[in-house]
Amino acid sequence: MSISAAFNSALSGLNASSRLTDVISGNLANALTPGYAPRELGLQAQGTRGGVEVTGVTRHVDPVLLGDRRLADSALADAQTRAGFAASIERALGLPGEGGSIVDRLAAFEAAIVSASSRPEDDTRLGAVQNEATALGAALNGAARQVETLRSRADADISDTVERLNTGLARVAEINTQIVVERSSGHDTASLEDRRQQAIDSISELVPIRQLERSRGEIALVSTGGALLLDGRPAQIGFEATPLVAAHMTVQNGLLSGLEIGGYPVPTGTGGPLAGGRLAALIDNRDALGLDAQRGLDTLARDLVERVESLTPPPSPGVFTDAGARFDPATEAGLAGRITVNPAVDPERGGALFRLRVGPDAASPGTPADAPYLAALGNVLSARQAPAPGEVQRDLSGHAAQLSSRVAQARLTAENTASFAAGQAGELRELELRGGVDSDAELQRLLLVEQAFSANARMIQTLDDMMQTLLRI
Repeated sequence: MSISAAFNSALSGLNASSRLTDVISGNLANALTPGYAPRELGLQAQGTRGGVEVTGVTRHVDPVLLGDRRLADSALADAQTRAGFAASIERALGLPGEGGSIVDRLAAFEAAIVSASSRPEDDTRLGAVQNEATALGAALNGAARQVETLRSRADADISDTVERLNTGLARVAEINTQIVVERSSGHDTASLEDRRQQAIDSISELVPIRQLERSRGEIALVSTGGALLLDGRPAQIGFEATPLVAAHMTVQNGLLSGLEIGGYPVPTGTGGPLAGGRLAALIDNRDALGLDAQRGLDTLARDLVERVESLTPPPSPGVFTDAGARFDPATEAGLAGRITVNPAVDPERGGALFRLRVGPDAASPGTPADAPYLAALGNVLSARQAPAPGEVQRDLSGHAAQLSSRVAQARLTAENTASFAAGQAGELRELELRGGVDSDAELQRLLLVEQAFSANARMIQTLDDMMQTLLRI
């Protein structure tokens, strides 16, 4: 080997050692950075010229594990969103035994009726019936308003999530372009790929996606439901927010917005193209879980109103009214938010307590010891009947307890699902971290690089000594 060839070999070794040091130090510095994949420097012999040359930086990622972890993150976001909403619905109805729940208020109302029936001439006991009726109506009103508020918040969250999804897709498309440009120029794109992975991870929480490799370093994104979200140009997801979601508003009657992809409406339920992530859970909260709770409250309110109205001939309303009027079955939606106590039995609104003894439409108090209406009121509340055809016959308290139980069961099921999803996502993330930067292995590599650097430096020093000796001859 000539002296010049030896110099070239030693210099290429120093250059390779310097690059290796940069790569190893970068791995160690980013060992805990989300989205960072460990790098490895590619080296090969220069053939006839001798020495070593750098062929590029390889970014190590397990695409199967990465894809599974993203799907697990999406399932976790879906489950946590549903569990949080279910817990909020349960709090809106109140927990039995805490005093302010619908079940407790109904029990207190029935107990007041029993107490007043034993002493119908006692205005104090009649006043307790009127107060408990007002409290029961207020509990139904409050629960209905809270459910409407929860649905309105879900609608606003859908709008924010769609905006985040569109921004994320545009960001990935931008990084795709940068990677193509950098690769065409022969530059390293590992850092850009890290940033792209972080952007895709954020998107995967909103919608479950699969990553498809394209030429020149680009990638495409497809939802697990089959929607093409990115392939060159990002898809545009459309949604129009509704400031206030009322009880009667649904996607089916056109009063609430659904989702669009590229201007075309898409199904939003289970099995839809965007099902499975936070976005789908928010839509389900607004259109299914929230609406089911609202309808459950309206059905309970209808059962209460129709029971008491059976004691009062039309057109007069009963003790409980639909915003002061007799109930119209065609306007059941939102009844729980409109139900009020008949002003005729409320002394503060010009009524009289004696009407609780003889009926809301009575003109005279009658005999104080005689309370036909009060006795009949207790009987209709305890009568077993179905609130709708095909449903189980129960007394009114049974229907209220069944609604509370159904909501509690939905919350428990959602929390169990979220717990399982959290365990699965955590395990996959742990497996992903195990395939990340190994600090011990990197430090061992760094020691080898140090030895190689010293050897190449000694070679150059030796060659310099040889040249100086030859020049002195």
